[in-house]
Formats: sequence, structure tokens, C-alpha cells
Amino acid sequence: MSSKTFSIGIIGARGHTGAELIRLVAAHPGLELAFVSSRELAGQRVADHNDAYRGDLRFENIAHDQVAARGADVVVLALPNGKSGEIVAGIDATAPGTLVVDLSADHRFDPSWYYGLPEITRGDYAGQKRISNPGCYATAMQLAIWPMLEFLAGPPQCFGVSGYSGAGTTPSDRNNPELLRDNLMPYSLVGHVHEREVSARLGVPVEFMPHVAPHFRGITMTVNMWLREPLKADWIRARYEQRYAGEPLVRVVEEAPWVSRIAGRHGVEIGGFTVSADGKRLVVVSTEDNLLKGAATQAMQNINIALGLPELAAIPPFKEVARG
Repeated sequence: MSSKTFSIGIIGARGHTGAELIRLVAAHPGLELAFVSSRELAGQRVADHNDAYRGDLRFENIAHDQVAARGADVVVLALPNGKSGEIVAGIDATAPGTLVVDLSADHRFDPSWYYGLPEITRGDYAGQKRISNPGCYATAMQLAIWPMLEFLAGPPQCFGVSGYSGAGTTPSDRNNPELLRDNLMPYSLVGHVHEREVSARLGVPVEFMPHVAPHFRGITMTVNMWLREPLKADWIRARYEQRYAGEPLVRVVEEAPWVSRIAGRHGVEIGGFTVSADGKRLVVVSTEDNLLKGAATQAMQNINIALGLPELAAIPPFKEVARG
């Protein structure tokens, strides 16, 4: 671990992902919070809203064109889609050496930004200072599909179910516990941004049908894949195990993983490898915590890689801990 301490600022820290990032930064020996920006919480102590943080820092309402002037080594943008432009432009103009990690979809299709899904794109990192964090659903989909890319006979069909934290903190039907009680709410069934994201990244069309469920956090992704040739379930599982053997945040399991066992944990579980009688249809299930490996944990992986720090600094063990 480097002896240097890097300063980090978070824009959009009121949201669920911002809170998880603060927790990770608080546990990081090489990072120190420089500022946290939230219009709604401006003036309030961060420690009063996040029990992991022990300092005296207060939330601020920082104008977008003033972020660059704060001089942080790292800026994380935890803003809704379409809100990053002015901040990034200001940093590009006056502080181009600042590491920027954007959690929105604003730069996931921009080839000048590094797309930071380490398990798949780690080898593409070449010192870039602009990192686009993948979407939560997109992470679960890509990790479930990637090992089978060369065997696909057509578009994978992905049935995704997320806890309502994925809908953010701004009130809507999709994060209203009363409307979600005893319910499963489908939405954006064609053309969801994560469908386009995964199709672009994997280079094959992907069909995605998202739903929101009454639980707070965690994603279940059931992926149906048609195969060009007959394959056996044991061979397929061995392929996933080989592909992810060196990945500390991906666990391959035999049974279909449960979302209740992934909530609050920092990795992805992939399992339930089921093949049709003719061997040409495969169904795989992946689960992750949408706020962690689907957002904050992945951002921390990307920050650590970019700063030359151990990739799992501040990230709790995953594979080594037995499932509850």
C-alpha cells in the first residue's frame, strides 16, 4: 500500500450509493474525504447521516462549475443521468489530472472513457483518468453471459429483478414500498439503457426485461441463452469456474443463488446452471447487491486500480466468507 493519502470528493452523496461510498472511503487507509456535495443535506454533518464516518466534515452544496477548483485527487459523480456534463467540462479545462469516476450512464458509450468492469476490462486499463462505472443490472448481465459469448446462437434473454433502492431516493412508483407490497413491477421492457449498454459492450444483441420487487437491495438476473452446439451443464459450470477462478468478487455456485444471501455483500454469485435435454438451451442466474458490486464497490475497485493501490483496499472479503 502506498504511503500517500489521496483526497476524494463525492458529488451526489445524499443517495444510497453515495452513502455506501462514504462507508468504503471511511475504511480505506489511503483515501480521505475532501468534500461531499448534497443540495438537500448542505450544512449537516456527514457523521450524523453515516455511522461509518467519524470526521467533522459537513455536506456542501457545491456548484457544478466549482468542483474542479476544490482540487481533489479523485471526484466521484453519483448523479442522475444527464447531470455530469458541466462538472466534467470544468475538470477537463482546469484539472485534467483529476481522476473522475462517473456512476451514471453519461459516458458508458464514450470510447474516450475507460469502462470499468474489472473482471472483464481490467486488461484494457491504461492509466485513463476518466472512468465510467457500469450499470448495476449491466454488471450482473455481463458477468453471467461473458463466459459463453462464443457459443451463443442468438440474443440472450435477461429477466432482471431489483430491490427498490435501485430506483434512487427521489420518490416514484418504483421506490414506493406501499405500491410494491406483494407486487412485482415491470418497467422499460424494451430499450432500457442497460440493455443497450450490455449489447454495446459484449458486441451481441441482448434482450432485457427489468422489474422492481418489494425488497430494498439486491438484484436477481435470470439469463436464458440459446447455444450453437449441445453442451453439458458440468462442462459449462467448469468453464465459469475457470474464467472467474482468480476473481475475488465472483463466486460460482452450483444452485441458483438467492438475492437474500447477497444483500450487503460485495461480490456476485453465479449459478443454477441448467441445460435443456438437447443441450442447446442454458439458463444461468446471477445475483449481486445493486448498491455495492453494482455501484459503490465497483467504483472503489476502479479507484484503487487507477491510483495504483491494491484493488480490494477497503472492500471486505467475499469469497472467503461463508454464505449466510
